[in-house]
Amino acid sequence: FKGAIVIDAATGAVLHEDRADYSGPMASMTKLMTFAVLHDRIARGELTLATPIKVMVEDSKLGGTQVYLDPRETFPAEELIYAMMIQSANDAANALARAAAGSASAFVALMNAKARELGMTHTTFRTPHGLPPTGRRLEDSDLTSPRDYALLCRHLVTKTDVLKYSSVQHRDFGPQRPKGPMKMDNHNKLLGKVAGVDGLKTGYTTAAGYCTSVTAQRNGRRVIVVVLGGETAAARDAQVAYLIEGAYQE
Repeated sequence: FKGAIVIDAATGAVLHEDRADYSGPMASMTKLMTFAVLHDRIARGELTLATPIKVMVEDSKLGGTQVYLDPRETFPAEELIYAMMIQSANDAANALARAAAGSASAFVALMNAKARELGMTHTTFRTPHGLPPTGRRLEDSDLTSPRDYALLCRHLVTKTDVLKYSSVQHRDFGPQRPKGPMKMDNHNKLLGKVAGVDGLKTGYTTAAGYCTSVTAQRNGRRVIVVVLGGETAAARDAQVAYLIEGAYQE
């Protein structure tokens, strides 16, 4: 990997770090900040979990991992949140962002404002989903550091209900669809395999490598691990499992 950090969720204390200030793309881990901003909007009553969100053409044309939204469809916000968090659906993330702020670009401005609020000084968001830019220039991607992203993860596990979504291993999307629901499987393969793991979010693009933000709780103590730039999914997951075990042996 290119950078990693382990922190205690309750205190924020750094338990382990290895190139924790490495700056690079986070791929679909970006959706954790999308969730954070959505949570704020819901808390203020500007959006509800039941708010119907009509799919637009721009949502359906994003590509990458998706739930294949169709412009003829409308879904409650919470169903799209599950799709974003479990399936890592880019189309769902874009639809949520657009509905919450009027446009994806306006939502990205809220993401960057939230990053500043949380003290994420080496983070810049450019999308609500984490897809790489068309020109593929690294500097035009969503960028962060393990240390910065641990701040966001700590905020999420202590101040929001993110675990309600990130802990779900399997769920159907769109039961009302004519062809039946799509089966979603969580991309975090440490769920159900490493004791106490109940979140948070993986990410992968060619430029980003294999990234993940993982949290686990054992005996009332929660730890958070952030890894950027893993070489393979298996190597990343093995490293995270090792770091979690190490954190609980201290």
